[in-house]
Amino acid sequence: RHAGCGRGASGAMDWKRSLRDRLAARRGPKKSEQELKDEEMELFTKYYMEWKGGRKSGNASYMNIPRFYYRLPAEDEVLLQKLREESRAVFLQRKSRELLDNEELQNLWFLLDKHQTSPMTGEEAMINYENFLKVGEKAGPKCKQFFTAKIFAKLLHNDPYGRISIMQFFNYVMRKVWLHQTRIGLSLYDVAGQGYLRESDLENYILELIPTLPQLDGLEKSFYSFYVCTAVRKFFFFLDPLRTGKIKIQDILACSFLDDLLELRDEELSKESQETNWFSAPSALRVYGQYLNLDKDHNGMLSKEELSRYGTGTLTNIFLDRVFQECLTYDGEMDYKTYLDFVLALENRKEPAALQYIFKLLDIENKGYLNVFSLNYFFRAIQEQMKIHGQEPVSFQDVKDEIFDMVKPKDPYKISLQDLINSSQGDTVTSILIDLNGFWTYENREVLVASDNDSAADVDDT
Repeated sequence: RHAGCGRGASGAMDWKRSLRDRLAARRGPKKSEQELKDEEMELFTKYYMEWKGGRKSGNASYMNIPRFYYRLPAEDEVLLQKLREESRAVFLQRKSRELLDNEELQNLWFLLDKHQTSPMTGEEAMINYENFLKVGEKAGPKCKQFFTAKIFAKLLHNDPYGRISIMQFFNYVMRKVWLHQTRIGLSLYDVAGQGYLRESDLENYILELIPTLPQLDGLEKSFYSFYVCTAVRKFFFFLDPLRTGKIKIQDILACSFLDDLLELRDEELSKESQETNWFSAPSALRVYGQYLNLDKDHNGMLSKEELSRYGTGTLTNIFLDRVFQECLTYDGEMDYKTYLDFVLALENRKEPAALQYIFKLLDIENKGYLNVFSLNYFFRAIQEQMKIHGQEPVSFQDVKDEIFDMVKPKDPYKISLQDLINSSQGDTVTSILIDLNGFWTYENREVLVASDNDSAADVDDT
């Protein structure tokens, strides 16, 4: 009996072990958390579709919806990144081949000249719509996009014979080709492939552009990095007001800065044009030279005391304090890049981006508007400077009333940045509050206008 009991117990144990092994075999290896989640989602989808009555099979139109999101490859997905770069390069090359080359542009000019419609208007050759279409047929497939009724109508002005200027049309084509060429050129530097350039991308573009600009032939290579920094800063100061560190290629093409930069291809560029062009060698050397002159201790940075000699040396201490409070500094000193923003703001006070920069400094309470308190806070420093220079201080009440009269804000007690921009008086208002010389110029504007008129009259008499 004992032996039988022993065998029975042993049989029960074998049965349990066998059952456990079968269950383990059915379960398979232990699943990861992700696999469990995927299985859960699969079951949910299955039961949800059954509950909805199998709509998936009933209406398959969703299969035709195009995919609109493609995940960018991660940093560690090297192969996918290389594939993306290569495909973009091939795409840009294809787009470049679609553009008219010099020979094709020359051929287009000959065809337009051959089909001009008489009579000539002055010395300008004209073409009517019938001949315009004939040229379009002969000019080849690349030109087809330019020979439309819409473009003809856009260039049609007051010609009594219903014609357009051949030169205007050709310039239009040239401008379009240039824009596409430039867009492709900039896109080659768009590392992310998202239609914008970061600072480093634009720096590389301008650095490689320098040898193609005859007006920059005289620049020392040691100055290249400072030149690139000076040029790039203008783009980012005006086109990246939120300081995101990137600007759209579309915005670069839409503004005039690239035109100014590429104007340096002209070997015969006048001295006046060079002086007014931020990107010219004389202009870049002037800005950098000023920075070096202000840097009295030659440590490559500017202290508040060194910056106080900027321009006519009449910026108020209160305003300079705000500059060093709000702008990026290193141990209380300003580097060249921060200085460039400062210069661009003060040299372009009519521009919204410059007014935004100065407004942030004037808005001491960070309320988004200037009130009587903030105006008085800055104007007190102007009054103190007037006393130091032996001038009779002007009443703040009078100046405050004049400022509100000039700006005409929506709220009679608050001046917003938009009020300042809309008034077209932002440069005058900011000058009155931050610069003694600016205030003096405003106060004596009638005397200065009269003396200018006298000078003009003297010139006319001679």
